[in-house]
Amino acid sequence: MLSNVAELATANVFMVKDGVLLTPMPNGTFLNGITRQRVIDLFKKDGQPLIETRLTYADFLKADEIFSAGNYGKVQPITRIDYRNLQPGPIYRKTRELYMDFAHSK
Repeated sequence: MLSNVAELATANVFMVKDGVLLTPMPNGTFLNGITRQRVIDLFKKDGQPLIETRLTYADFLKADEIFSAGNYGKVQPITRIDYRNLQPGPIYRKTRELYMDFAHSK
């Protein structure tokens, strides 16, 4: 309604712009998922810049990378938005590596 992006149908969403990871700020309108929280925690512990903020669809159209985090797919790249193709980038790969290292350390 306010043009904000909160989440995807089955996962939380992240985007990268100019080397900074961004994700919607929890405001009670979407599920602040366990996998999302884990990704944020791992990313911050690794010393990487991450901002939780209000994001619009227009922000995602200008993103350098987009990926999802959720229980089913864990950390997955998003390779298309509208008519624009995207490639899995270095921040996605770093995030997936951090998550998988955590998941396999148990």
